[in-house]
Amino acid sequence: MDPTGLDLPPLAAAFVFGLLGGAHCIGMCGGIMSALTFAVPPSMRNPARLSGLLLGYNLGRIASYMVAGALVAGLGTLVAITPQVRLALQALAAVMLILMALYIADWWKGLLRIEALGRRLWKHLEPLGRRLMPVVKVPQAVALGAVWGWLPCGLVYSMLAWSLAIAEPWRGAALMGAFGLGTLPALLATGLAARQLGALIRHPATRTLAALSIIAFALWQLWALLPLSSGH
Repeated sequence: MDPTGLDLPPLAAAFVFGLLGGAHCIGMCGGIMSALTFAVPPSMRNPARLSGLLLGYNLGRIASYMVAGALVAGLGTLVAITPQVRLALQALAAVMLILMALYIADWWKGLLRIEALGRRLWKHLEPLGRRLMPVVKVPQAVALGAVWGWLPCGLVYSMLAWSLAIAEPWRGAALMGAFGLGTLPALLATGLAARQLGALIRHPATRTLAALSIIAFALWQLWALLPLSSGH
């Protein structure tokens, strides 16, 4: 069953959401991506080494997303998720995407309250990540990414609502993996061209365009959940 309520295959939809959420991902993880780049001594800062570190970091990050997706989907197997509850979870995911878009555009910061739910766990994990800095080897980058994948993030939480609706651990992991791959282009670009892209990403027009794209996609999802739309 398609957890998105859209005609798009679930994995394709998750990938697109990751792409659209790139601006939010850069705001959350862009700093650590830049730090990975600048922490490498200038004499060792060649494209091959930097690419390996950035790919390693993102591999660890996406792996953590997949673990979280499997765990949350596993919870869905322990409770009876009726069609009505599944529909509510799909709508919740869309609403959270809209809240995230408002946050990206700096129109409303209420999403911070939702992200605060994960801060208790993050308080214990964040020191582990700092001990891995500075990163100069790929295994370090993978480990750091695995830690940073648990950073409180409203976009990730909305995707986990989809995973809960799926109620199949392997599919929940696959959904989060596709989402993680969608976030990859923005974060890789930030790491490889941190200085050049920083001003562009922070520009209000860029953030507004990203926010409007996410809102449009979320409204499309909500429309697809309406009985009238499903009858066509």
